[in-house]
Amino acid sequence: MAQQQPLGFDRRDFLRTAGGAALGAGMGAGFGVLPAGRVWAAPKQAATVAAPETLVKTLFQSLSPEQAAKVCFPWGHVAKGRGLLRTRVSANWQITEPSLFEDFYTDDQRHTVRKIMEGIYSPEWIERIDKQFDEDSGGWEQNSIAIFGDPKSDQFEFVMTGRHLTVRCDGNTTEHVAFGGPIFYGHAADTDTEGPDHPGNVYWSQGVAANALYQMLDGKQRDMALVHTGLPAEQKIAFRGERGGFQGMPVAECSADQKAALQGVLKKLVEPYREVDRQEVTACLEAQGGLDRCHLAFYQEGDIGADKVWDNWRLEGPAFVWHYRGAPHVHVWVNVADSPGVELNA
Repeated sequence: MAQQQPLGFDRRDFLRTAGGAALGAGMGAGFGVLPAGRVWAAPKQAATVAAPETLVKTLFQSLSPEQAAKVCFPWGHVAKGRGLLRTRVSANWQITEPSLFEDFYTDDQRHTVRKIMEGIYSPEWIERIDKQFDEDSGGWEQNSIAIFGDPKSDQFEFVMTGRHLTVRCDGNTTEHVAFGGPIFYGHAADTDTEGPDHPGNVYWSQGVAANALYQMLDGKQRDMALVHTGLPAEQKIAFRGERGGFQGMPVAECSADQKAALQGVLKKLVEPYREVDRQEVTACLEAQGGLDRCHLAFYQEGDIGADKVWDNWRLEGPAFVWHYRGAPHVHVWVNVADSPGVELNA
């Protein structure tokens, strides 16, 4: 697919000037539209905490030639049967063969990877992330990692994958996208088939927030938002771009209080991740016109317990997809960029 011209968002320029404001204030004023005339201050890392990007460099330098041969790849590495490996996203996979549990890694290297992982997430979410790892795969060390590019250069990316996991730390060098590329998160709490209230699922609070917004819609809006014709394939998160064809209700049809509630839903969606990644979502969404360019769809199919608390829903814009599948347990696919021309490898 031919690359389209980006909408003027240079990720590294943004990161030098954006990212300092708290999301609560930014979203409250209108998520996806930066206040006019506001100059953002870059976020500052605590002096005693190394940034994940710095730790990726530390990890890279610690690898033996034998280790590097298995987990380090050129930026554009194409894997047989997997395509461009750096941009691949999946619900359950190992990007490289050795898991972090194996003797392939030293204790010091595992410690460094753990600190990289913790730096990708909000501190308030680490306990919940560990709960998901423990219940889904037996612990965070069951995941695997890869490094693309050269962390000593201005273009590299660290990727961690496992069951219900594709997450990235890109050194702020993957331009035009949030999170360094498409990500995946999910959780099957205790059992693969969860009940209507998803007991114990660390991500169900996002579904609760979305359904609270649905309850705010009037009859006409609910008719637009509720899709009766089945679910889209959950992994289909490539951008539709300007041609649209989105399911559900245009966000532009929402009242001011409904839009404020949707800003709260989006705040809940990005809450698990570090501040700089949250701010990248804001910048990408702004570049395509904000939430008013998006559609919100709820799906009748997959309503666990037939209680009309919709377990499956989707927020989508020209270069924004947040697909939430809550049945039989939570799977969430995310693809956010500043331009529909950014391709996906799923």
